[in-house]
Amino acid sequence: MSQDQDSAALSDNQYIDTQKDLQEFCQKIADAEYIAVDTEFVRDKTYYPKLCLIQIASPTAISCIDPIALTDLSALKPILANPTQVKIFHAARQDLEILYADVGVMPDPIFDTQVAATLLGLGEQIGYGNLVKACLDINLTKQHARADWEKRPLSKAQLDYAADDVRYLVQMYPGIIGDLEKRGRRDWLNKDFEALTDPALYQVELSAQWQRVSGNQKLRRKQLAVLQELCIWREQTAMDKDKPRKWILADNNLIAIATQMPSSKDKLASIRGLNSAIIDKQGTAIINAVKKALNKPEDEWPTPKKRRQLTKNHEATIDALMAIAKLKANEHSISVGALVNKNELEKLVLGETGLSIQTGWRYSLVGESLVHFLENKVSLSYINSELTIT
Repeated sequence: MSQDQDSAALSDNQYIDTQKDLQEFCQKIADAEYIAVDTEFVRDKTYYPKLCLIQIASPTAISCIDPIALTDLSALKPILANPTQVKIFHAARQDLEILYADVGVMPDPIFDTQVAATLLGLGEQIGYGNLVKACLDINLTKQHARADWEKRPLSKAQLDYAADDVRYLVQMYPGIIGDLEKRGRRDWLNKDFEALTDPALYQVELSAQWQRVSGNQKLRRKQLAVLQELCIWREQTAMDKDKPRKWILADNNLIAIATQMPSSKDKLASIRGLNSAIIDKQGTAIINAVKKALNKPEDEWPTPKKRRQLTKNHEATIDALMAIAKLKANEHSISVGALVNKNELEKLVLGETGLSIQTGWRYSLVGESLVHFLENKVSLSYINSELTIT
């Protein structure tokens, strides 16, 4: 280990920056029933997240692995892909995305303690520190929450802070599993975890990027076609340059160009808010994107999502459904937001299908009652000063 002496002196947290140490650690934890995994990364100046540290703990070993010092992380593949070993995360999505990209394998099977906490009545999207406090009565420091993880050498305090992100995951996991089993809910989240480990979730769909641009709802279909091509160009350019997409061109500039659909760099230059540097460097590419969009046949233009037309009766029905959802959430000691939100209730009232509350554990807990209410099979009653489902 070549880290400075201060970091090397960690008692139970091994800092790994050599292939030999990485291979030995992987062998040490290979037979563990479960391991905890976390990452530290930076993304403020790049398109792709830069992996700066991987923390892994088993019940008997813990390490901080330095992916900046190591050029080959393939020793982690058998561990992350081991079908008999559960990988525990907290708020797994970003960690899964970066491990899939940098290690080349999707961790599986996984267990996300943030997702599981919703079934234990601990609220939606509970933070790691609050979960540790709730489960172990330990207060974690936030001293290095905004540390520069790319800078080397890392201090002992930084590595201890990073190691805590997996140290307590391993300690909490048996208790969380036990609580879920007591409530008969251990297997409820399997489909949620399977969805998180679907590689398709982390693929960039270039043709759909326009939907993320604020203000697209105001554009006509022809203008949306221009916006779509501009977004495809911006996303590809951001990938190629490894820069944040909004460093290439801001959303308000995209909307302005899509609105006016300039056919030349001179017309582009007349658009308010575009500086000369953008026009000089990117002007030709922008105009080419506009022309490409305008040459598309109308049947290939994007179709904006229709705004939901809710009547006052719909809105009253949604309020009644939300009341039912709150009653069911209270009955099962789960926050209502973990079960359903107003957006889903609007879709349900308008007859949409494929909603999360129409399948799995959410259907068992609340979805069935909501559907039965709409089918006049149950009703809300106020009995003995209490709102009840009858």
